[in-house]
Amino acid sequence: MSYKITDVSSTKQVPLSPHTQFFTETVEVGRISPLSFFEAGASHYKNERFYWQNADKTMTLVGVGHAYTIVSEQQDKRYEEIASKWKQLCALLVKEDKDIEPVLFGGFSYDERNRRSSEWDGFPSAYFIVPAFQLKIEHGKTYISINMVTDQKDVLSSFDELREERDRLIHTAQVEELSFTDTNQVIATTERGKEAYLKAVENVTGKIRLGKADKVVIARAIELEFEQEVSVARTLQSITNEQQESYHFGLQQGKSLFFGATPERLIEVKNGEAYSACVAGSIRRGKTAQEDRELGERLLGDPKNREEHQHVVSMISDVFEAYCEDVCVPKVPKLMKIRDIQHLHTPVQGTIKQKSDIFSFVQALHPTPALGGVPTTVALDMIRNEEGLDRGYYAAPIGWTDTAGNGEFAVGIRSALLDGNKAYLYAGGGIVADSVAEEEYEETWVKFRPVLRALGGKLNG
Repeated sequence: MSYKITDVSSTKQVPLSPHTQFFTETVEVGRISPLSFFEAGASHYKNERFYWQNADKTMTLVGVGHAYTIVSEQQDKRYEEIASKWKQLCALLVKEDKDIEPVLFGGFSYDERNRRSSEWDGFPSAYFIVPAFQLKIEHGKTYISINMVTDQKDVLSSFDELREERDRLIHTAQVEELSFTDTNQVIATTERGKEAYLKAVENVTGKIRLGKADKVVIARAIELEFEQEVSVARTLQSITNEQQESYHFGLQQGKSLFFGATPERLIEVKNGEAYSACVAGSIRRGKTAQEDRELGERLLGDPKNREEHQHVVSMISDVFEAYCEDVCVPKVPKLMKIRDIQHLHTPVQGTIKQKSDIFSFVQALHPTPALGGVPTTVALDMIRNEEGLDRGYYAAPIGWTDTAGNGEFAVGIRSALLDGNKAYLYAGGGIVADSVAEEEYEETWVKFRPVLRALGGKLNG
């Protein structure tokens, strides 16, 4: 269609010109299943979709088609580059008061200095999308927006084409029977580098005991192979059902889908307030309510886990003190209970005291000690030297912002990369002085479980 000014297949972006215009138009519609709208775009936009639902289910976003993409290949200035290009695009926006703010959705790689040839080769350092068709469900209301970025002169006829396409998507999502009942047949499960992972944990534990670091997060991966190509929509539906209390996300880049159900918010900015969550330290769920309570009490009283959690609290609190005023941090963590695991959880809140966009917080917070270690630079060096894994977008910031400056990013854990008839799953844990390699290995299986279940894989560990 004539409205597209980006070559999505290669993630190229056309520089904004003096003639570029950014238009949006919103209509309120009746109830639409978000995944039905997502799947309605499969015929024309199979590889150009995203999905987001926050943890308390008060806001859902779906993007279909690409109005514009913003990409960075930089190592050190990627946050600034994305923020700058988004600011330039926002300055061009033409909207009426009734129109919903357009969103920019995407993510960053975990560590651009540790990229290597892998399943993540198609993903740039940062990849963000303004959707051509945007569904937003908030406060019980459903809105569909058209976003158009163009330097064409004949805007009206192009926008009329978009309206026709919007109406087709709405009709398909509301009327047609979209089935997500197909099942996945796993024909092979491969642990990638189990012995290397155990050795890495032992090496890192030894270095920590020598005082070279306080904590280092080491991750590993498993690979699933399926009998046939896996349905993207069914996968998102499954992971949403599996982990009700989590953030749900799906980001397509080419033929790949990065998806997951993460319990961990990195940052939310809303009307001048900033919110984050310290999530670190974990233990399994009990088979009975009594056992579950006992395990939770053990976690709350465990020095190793409390120390691991405090590293995260201290780091995130320092960032908030730098960017906010009236910072509120509870002194004692509570339990966050999700289906397979319990975490220590401490919320953090503050009033933004300077004109900092959400990308400033993302840059300052990533990686938190929960996903990197302490001290950060030392931990990252150990991860690069010992882990042997290109994390890609795993454990990295993924989320959205809008043209009003609000937004939310989560940490891409409990996640996987889906590519045709293969899936790559990732899990890790914080290594400290008294860590035991085999115990850490068993804990990763607990963290694999949500995605394994969603994909129909066999549960181990």
